[in-house]
Amino acid sequence: MNPYIPTKTPRAVIVDYRVTDEIVDYLKKLNIEPIKTIKCTDIQEPVDGHPDMVIHPIDFETFVVAPNVYDYYRNVLENKSIKVIKGGKTLCRNYPEDIAYNVARIGRYAVHNLQHTDQVLKYYLEEAGIEFIHVNQGYSKCSIAAVNDNKALTSDLTLHEKLKSYNIDCMFINPEVVNLKGYNYGFIGGCTGLINEKIFLSTGKILDKNILNPLKEFIRSAGYIYDEASSGQIIDLGSLIPIM
Repeated sequence: MNPYIPTKTPRAVIVDYRVTDEIVDYLKKLNIEPIKTIKCTDIQEPVDGHPDMVIHPIDFETFVVAPNVYDYYRNVLENKSIKVIKGGKTLCRNYPEDIAYNVARIGRYAVHNLQHTDQVLKYYLEEAGIEFIHVNQGYSKCSIAAVNDNKALTSDLTLHEKLKSYNIDCMFINPEVVNLKGYNYGFIGGCTGLINEKIFLSTGKILDKNILNPLKEFIRSAGYIYDEASSGQIIDLGSLIPIM
C-alpha cells in the first residue's frame, strides 16, 4: 500500500503552513480539511514547513515523525486515528542532516539515500514488507511523485534512469518550471500528487506547454485527470500527506 496513492477522497491533508488561500479553497471544495504544518526551525527556511521533510507515512494509519516536531503532530493527529511514531533522527539545518524522512514510495519500493534514512522509519518500512532502492539523491520524495504503482514523475535525471532500471515508467520534468522561494527552483514531488482516486493535482500552472501537454497525457495514461489547485505558477510546498 502506497500512502501517497489515496483510493478515495481523504478526510484531510497535511499541507505547508504557507499554503495559499486559493489552494485551501480548492481542497475545501473537495471536502478535504487542510491541516497546516508547524515550522521546523531546525531546517532551512524554504522547506521548514514542507510535510515530507518531517513526516513519512508508512501507510494510511501509521506516520513516523521527526522528534523536532513530534509533539505537535501527535496532538494534531491523535483524534484522526493516526498512530504517530517518534523517529530516531533529530533533523538539523544542513544537508544531509535534514533528509532522514524524505523517502519516496513507488509500488513496493522505498527510494532514498539509505546511508541517511532514519533507522526507526527504516524498521517500520521493513516490517511492512517494503523493498529499498538506494540512490544518492537525499531529497528523493521531493524529487519523485508517484502516479500509480508503476508510474512516476521525477525532476532528477539520475533518479529517472534508476527508476527505469526497475521497470518503472518514469517521466522527467525539468525542475526549472517549479518555483521555490529561496532556491533557483523546486522539485516536482513537492508540488504534484494524487489527491483522490480520480485527480492528480498540481499546486499551480506549468507555463511551458512543451512540458505541460506531455505531462497531461502521461497522467491520463495512468487513468487520472490532471488538475491545478491555483492560478499561479506551480510552487513546491512539500508533498501533500493524505489522511484517510
